Parts: sequence; structure tokens; C-alpha cells
Amino acid sequence: MKDVTKDTILVHAGRDPRNNHGIVNPPVYHCSTVLFPTLDALEESDRNMLTSVNYGRMGTPTTFAFEEAAAALEGGYRAVNTGSGLAAIAIALSSFTKAGDHVLITDSAYGPTRRFAKETLAPYGVEVEFYDPCIGAGISALLRPNTSVVFLESPGSLTFEVQDVPAIAAAAKAVGATVMIDNTWATPLFFRPFDHGVDLSIHAATKYMVGHADAMLGVVTCRDEASWTVVKKTATRFGVCGGPDDLYLGLRGLRTLSVRMRQHQESALALADWLAARPEVTRVLHPARPDFPGHELWKRDFAGSSGLFSIVIDQVPRKALAAMLDGMELFGMGYSWGGFESLILPTRPAAVRSATRWTDPGQVLRLHAGLESPDDLIRDLEAGFRRMAAAL
Repeated sequence: MKDVTKDTILVHAGRDPRNNHGIVNPPVYHCSTVLFPTLDALEESDRNMLTSVNYGRMGTPTTFAFEEAAAALEGGYRAVNTGSGLAAIAIALSSFTKAGDHVLITDSAYGPTRRFAKETLAPYGVEVEFYDPCIGAGISALLRPNTSVVFLESPGSLTFEVQDVPAIAAAAKAVGATVMIDNTWATPLFFRPFDHGVDLSIHAATKYMVGHADAMLGVVTCRDEASWTVVKKTATRFGVCGGPDDLYLGLRGLRTLSVRMRQHQESALALADWLAARPEVTRVLHPARPDFPGHELWKRDFAGSSGLFSIVIDQVPRKALAAMLDGMELFGMGYSWGGFESLILPTRPAAVRSATRWTDPGQVLRLHAGLESPDDLIRDLEAGFRRMAAAL
């Protein structure tokens, strides 16, 4: 589809009613075995294994519909689905690394990304180095002739540092490194990686793409055919694929992504502004706020913000923190985000850094603004602060 907006792409990409008896949504294909009527058909499918309906793991019409929609939204060549966001990260990194390579990963990356790099890639002979997310063009000093991958996440996990993606990508390309980014926070609606020099855009589709906290899914969208072929072959070798029902839920979630993201953005900003005025809050870590250190980069490169951000509160005894969190009525405690429900989670950024230091002595709380009324969410937080104060 050309010359249409992303809102329209979300509605129409990855579906073909004319080839499905006029049915609006693609059907769910539960499949392992695929039967071929002739030897010619079998051999033709084997020759085009990466793109044909050859075996359930390789892809079905449900698979291809989700991947088509994700790639269209991202503006990439094609996409590869996986069973989770971490699987998408692992497949992407594995596709472009081998023993003897050097990879650079932002120090603000999602915790499981760090663990995969340190505990899986490194033992196989890949040298893993973490870098300051605010390094920008200065990353040139860390690049080597054998640097095969530069892995970004912007904004960063837990603390939301905004990276200078174009500067980092340009430097990485100078040594032939593949540039990949975890784009889950912004979604393709609010950040367009391929417009900024990135080669692979990775999403935990479990989060905003699915949007309903009820499916596990990941996706890697590739800039061009060459990178897509490498990623697809790696996923095939690892036997990685999403389940048909989860793929369908991901495709269905995409249809409402735009309207949901607008509400997540609006609610999160309302909460962030309210929290900034609270005496218990020492810092609000939200890239769309003018007082955030990376705000100018965010304003330059992003079209919007999502529902996820953090705050720093004064350090309090555990019993006071528990009094606040245990009594929340609307904010749940859980390790995912991106669904319709609001979440709050205590985190420890200092425990997952190596290239940089997180020195703020306060308690970091990560919040996800769901689709509830912001006024109701504010009342829930206000009551939580009262419980915390009473427990001191």
C-alpha cells in the first residue's frame, strides 16, 4: 500500500478477504503437516521453503499475514515471527555473530538481552561489550574491524535513555556492522528505525502489538532481502516460530494499535506530570517531558511516546514500600507491559549496569499506564503514597 497513513496500514495490511470467502480477518491455520498432490509440487515447495507453505514451523497463511502487516507498518522488506520478544532478540543476534566477533550492546538494554549476550553468545566465542547509551557518535572509539553487531534500545529499559540512533548507525556502518534496535517501547508508530540507518527492528510483540496481555510473540523486521534471508534461515535452524493462535492475536492487536497508543501516551503524560509535583518523587524518567535529559533527541526522532516510564522516589524501608504497592487497586505488579492494564514494578537499575553507573540513591518504580481513566489511576497512586507515609 502506497501513499496511505500508518493508521490505514494497520487496518488493511495482512488481510485478503477476497481469498478468504469475504471474511474480514484471516483464518487461523493450525498446522504441522502439509500435503502435496504431486512430486513436482513437493519439490517446488522445497525449493522455496522460506516463503512457501511447506511445513507448519516454516509458516502458514496466519504466519505470513502477521509478518506482512508488521513489515508494512515498519516500512521494511519482510519480517520473521518468533514465540517471544526474547526469542526475536536471540535470533537477531545469533544471525549476525560468530566466534571471534565483537558486539556492542547498549548498557541500558532489557535485562534478558544482557543475559543472552553474556551467558550464550560469550561462551561461544563472541566478545560482548556494553556501551554508554548516551555515547552518540563517540561509539566510533569502541568499534573494531571485527565488530559485527551494534545493538540499540531507545529509550532504554528501566531508565529510558534516548540514543542518538542516526549517529550510532552511521558510525557502525563505517566498519560494516549490522545495526539492530529493540523498538518495543515506541512501536513503529512512534519511531521508524529504517529511516535512521537501522538494519533490523525487533519487537516484543507480546507487549503493544498484542496489547491484551494474553499472548507471547516476537517479530524481527528487516530492512532488505539479504538480512531477512539470514534471519529467516536462523529462525528455521533453531526451530523458532510463534503459535497460530498467538499470531492471530498479534494480528488482531495491530488493528487497534494506533488508538491504543494514543491513549497510553495521553495517560502516561498525565500521570508523569502529576507525579512530578509529588513531594515523594525526586525524578520522573519520561523522554517526552522537557526536563528529561534526552528530551531533545526524543523530540527530533520520535513521533510520540508510549505508556511506559519510571519515577524515582525517596528511599524508604521495605515495609513502607510494601504498604504502598501491596494495596494498589488498579496498578498490578508484573513483569510485562503494553497491555490494557496498568502496572507498577520496583526495579534496581544499578544491578544491571557495567559500562555506566546508576548512582541515584532513590527507589526506582517503573509504571505502565494502561487504558483506565487517568483520574482513577492518580487516585490509586495517591492512596498508595498515603499508605507509604503511614508506614514510615
